[in-house]
Amino acid sequence: LHVHIWHSGSFSYHSFFVSFLQVTMRERLSLWAVFCLLVAFLPSQTESVAVMSVDLGSEWMKIAIVKPGVPMEIALNKESRRKTPVAVCLKENERLFGDGALGVAVKNPKVVYRFLQSILGKTADNPQVAQYQKHFPEHQMQRDEKRGTVFFKFSEELQYTPEELLGMILNYSRGLAQDFAEQLIKDAVITVPACFNQAERRAVLQAAHIAGLKVLQLINDNTAVALNYGVFRRKDINSTAQVSSVSANATIVTYQTVKTKESGTQPQLQIRGVGFDRTLGGFEMELRLRDHLAKLFNEKKKSKKDVRENLRAMAKLLKEAQRLKTVLSANAEHMAQIEGLMDDIDFKAKVTRSEFEALCEDLFDRVPGPVKEALADAEMSMDEIDQVILVGGSTRVPRVQDVLLKAVGKEELSKNINADEAAAMGAVYQAAALSKAFKVKPFLVRDAAVFPIQVEFSRETEEEDGVKTMKHNKRILFQRMAPYPQRKVITFNRYMDDFVFYINYGDLGFLSEQDLKVFGSQNLTTVKLSGVGSSFKKHSDAESKGIKAHFNMDESGVLILDRVESVFETIVEEKEEESTLTKLGNTISSLFGGGSSEPTANVTEPVTDEEEVTPEAEKDQERSEKQEESAQEKPEMEEGKEGEPQAEEQKDNKEDKAETQGETDAEKAEKPEEKSDGDKAEEKEEDKKPKPQKKSKISEDITVGLEVNDVLDPSTEDMEVSKKKLQDLTDRDLEKQEREKILNSLEAFIFETQDKLYQDEYLAVVTEEEKEQITGKLSEASNWMDEEGYAAGTKELKEKLSELKKLCKAMFFRVEERKKWPDSLAALDSILNHSTIFLKSVRLIPESDQIFTEVELKTLERVINETMVCNNPPNHHHHIPVSFIFPHEPLQNRTNPPPHSYAEKVIPPKSDDAEEVKPAEEPPTAEKKDDEPILELNPAENTDTDLTDGSKSENHKGDEL
Repeated sequence: LHVHIWHSGSFSYHSFFVSFLQVTMRERLSLWAVFCLLVAFLPSQTESVAVMSVDLGSEWMKIAIVKPGVPMEIALNKESRRKTPVAVCLKENERLFGDGALGVAVKNPKVVYRFLQSILGKTADNPQVAQYQKHFPEHQMQRDEKRGTVFFKFSEELQYTPEELLGMILNYSRGLAQDFAEQLIKDAVITVPACFNQAERRAVLQAAHIAGLKVLQLINDNTAVALNYGVFRRKDINSTAQVSSVSANATIVTYQTVKTKESGTQPQLQIRGVGFDRTLGGFEMELRLRDHLAKLFNEKKKSKKDVRENLRAMAKLLKEAQRLKTVLSANAEHMAQIEGLMDDIDFKAKVTRSEFEALCEDLFDRVPGPVKEALADAEMSMDEIDQVILVGGSTRVPRVQDVLLKAVGKEELSKNINADEAAAMGAVYQAAALSKAFKVKPFLVRDAAVFPIQVEFSRETEEEDGVKTMKHNKRILFQRMAPYPQRKVITFNRYMDDFVFYINYGDLGFLSEQDLKVFGSQNLTTVKLSGVGSSFKKHSDAESKGIKAHFNMDESGVLILDRVESVFETIVEEKEEESTLTKLGNTISSLFGGGSSEPTANVTEPVTDEEEVTPEAEKDQERSEKQEESAQEKPEMEEGKEGEPQAEEQKDNKEDKAETQGETDAEKAEKPEEKSDGDKAEEKEEDKKPKPQKKSKISEDITVGLEVNDVLDPSTEDMEVSKKKLQDLTDRDLEKQEREKILNSLEAFIFETQDKLYQDEYLAVVTEEEKEQITGKLSEASNWMDEEGYAAGTKELKEKLSELKKLCKAMFFRVEERKKWPDSLAALDSILNHSTIFLKSVRLIPESDQIFTEVELKTLERVINETMVCNNPPNHHHHIPVSFIFPHEPLQNRTNPPPHSYAEKVIPPKSDDAEEVKPAEEPPTAEKKDDEPILELNPAENTDTDLTDGSKSENHKGDEL
């Protein structure tokens, strides 16, 4: 802040301005203190602003972030790579992730866990678990008797579930994102395969919870790709549906603009069909290539042992097979080679692309299957598809592209999207849209449920001949490819006592026999209701409207039973007239939330229980539901509106009443006060008519007991144990990292300081005694490091480093001071010359025009002389800190604006546990005489010429010449 002060004649504005400035600044400081106090109690707006996405693949994961100023960017890992292997290494004393874990897998595959996605949410008897054990025989997998799932036995004391291992990986991905964003991140969107069922989705959510992540949404990877594709082609989307096929496995997507109440016309994508093959992918190709390399090695017969029995050798072959698959995508042949594969025997063999394709011939034949399946789901043909977009790492294999091109019958396949990063970028866009910290352009997403879900229940019925039978009923909640998020309500209207119903998957006939085995249990949940009978007894005088169960398939595709309630309806008499106060209250309540609730984004469809269900009725129901989904019109009923026709009727009655009341008031105003006998007779007849009635809704919550039938979720206690287990590992890793950091710092300090003691700039500022003392301490510390320092604890290492820094602090400070002397002394000489010329010029001004007093000029002359004495001889400069070199109160600011200060304050280095090194004492200045007057430029400003007053020199820094 530069303040220019003008001086004219005998009147000085300086005193007035400074006085005003001081008062104003006091007021501002008081207000500023109050403001800071208020801000201290406000929540931090910068805390956890950034959001992230994790494209969680079976082999690789990609992480993307959005933070203020950085829209949608892939986060690099510690190796500066854009994708990270989904792998974790558990050693006895440390954990490694990503590429570090894969490096250990070649040496010790027993401690490295990867490809965990295939066994998430699976029971021990699932074929996928047996397949995993076959691929990775080095791991000890055991059955969890409590949940029926599996866990990895790491040692006698430690065991880890797949969810815990995935939680470690997700926590690591969060750390990478935070390092890249340079701030805390809590919110994330995670991609999962579209073929994941309810148990698998819950397992991913459990892993994220263990990792401390708040999952905004689980988004299907195909949907994330489709969103990324649509976001960057927003302008090309119109009201006509454009159809694209995304091959991840295979997905049919339509893009079109739709009208919304909240945001007007917006683009929307809808998933119309999904086809998948769980066991078809790049990993299966790599395994076959690995086995082929093992066969080639055995055929050479350089070792009597079978390489397939050596776990370390097979891990090396798998790593080479992964590299070979990538190279053969661009080359017709390549040489596979591994040094010291087994028994110090090197392996080298040529593999051609034709050999690789022959190994995977049956896999390539299965590629068109998901495409046909997706087209069947969408009820479309390839002629209706506008574009076929390739996504996924395996689509780079030339044979896969040839088979796909032949299957879709198109001239070419679109490759205008990043196959590796599209899912991560689409997911992070959704994360920004769901986060409250960012505002993005709306892009509506209507995902689809791949597996149908239905409700089943049994009830005893009596036939015409009096025979009682048990009738099994089914009600479809969500059809295959039904859009979500969506809410639905099913009404049981023939139960008057406690009962049980079941939530299961619907018809899974579209899955193969092998896929059904991998899918697992088709039964989801048993729901036991209690309190139904007591609710009927409590409201015996009311009419029952059934037992309503509210279901919600949320944004993550997870089905939730929100609540179950018993609904009754009673008739109450309505008052004929309402007072003005009551009318006003009703009007206000309708304005502020009364009446029917507004429609939400989630669709709620009632599913009413019927006693008799014929096959024809079921077909009609399915046909009508498909027509509703294809039309994409308004939902039948929206959340909160079931049972609200009474509210609408009540509103209509109030309107009618208001009109009637208005007419009565008008008639009273027109008619005379006295009424005729005929009018009195009519009034008596109206009194005899029944009073108007209205219906009132009563709901009673029903106690719900849930019994999971597919894969039992871990209990709250188990989740806490898992979180503590992971936190202990994280604390151990952090402590190890801190110790290594301190150890490296101590080593570096010893070696660097020993070297500095022989440099000229350090020799110039230390005495022989100081040098000998520092050298002795450094040698002592170096010997201590060799003998016991590498095994010492973090605290001991910190103390040793702090002791050495304290010893060398004064030396380092003096060296830094000497580095600044040349520039500072040159500036001082310039100021002295300038000040001398200025003083001579002022002396030449006639006394009548002089604006300075004689006292002021003498003071300036004294300061110049004293400074010249301090500046000579130059060999005493090392006693004077740079911050005290310059004179502090020149007078030139009265005639010219003050230039920038040449002074640079040097602050000695500080440490928490070392004493502060005081600067060397400066040379004495001329003592003030008792009778010398105190120099006052103005009543509001005092001038202190004492060079030792560092604080005052800071206050007048802007006035230096």
